[in-house]
Amino acid sequence: MVASPVLSKTPEDLHSAETQPVEEFHETPLQTSEVLSLEEFMLHPPERMEWVDGKLVEKTGMTLKHGIAQAKLAYYWRNYMNSSGQGGEVCTETLCRTGKQARRPDVAYFTTEVLEQVGEVTVFPQSFPLIAEVASPDDSAEDLFAKAREYLESGCQEIWLLFPEARLVLINAQQGWRLFNADEVVSTQAVLAGFTVAVNELLT
Repeated sequence: MVASPVLSKTPEDLHSAETQPVEEFHETPLQTSEVLSLEEFMLHPPERMEWVDGKLVEKTGMTLKHGIAQAKLAYYWRNYMNSSGQGGEVCTETLCRTGKQARRPDVAYFTTEVLEQVGEVTVFPQSFPLIAEVASPDDSAEDLFAKAREYLESGCQEIWLLFPEARLVLINAQQGWRLFNADEVVSTQAVLAGFTVAVNELLT
């Protein structure tokens, strides 16, 4: 911190300054000019933080509808994974490395075979095979689609975008986007074969 130059003050000025309330300043961890490398971030990744363009970005903006949709989808995927005998794991907001960034998808699924390939790791070294992101009021459509493209370019085989307010689901399985409306049944296209759920049931 650079010290400010000391200006001459009268006794009246000093007395006035002493009686004024002092405004406290708290610097947050996100306000830093230091650029953190991806490798440094992955050594000790902070909770609820993503690494985007050299900066720590906190995941915020989760509404009640967002949280319910996230929990429901994770529950449905896990139940179907077990009942169908396909195995694997379902996780929420678990850190993975894309080709450019370090992200925490809202919901993700990966098979037992993929887990055996990557081994025991702190951060998943690529995008999960099946990923879902739930749109919150803070998310722009442009940012969501850019993030989806990032996932698809780094190992993700199928990405779901859930829009609780509009009650829409968009799915891309490397063959363009498919739209599912509120009165339709959404299904997996490439990963966790055979899973289906009514959009109305998922996004109530």
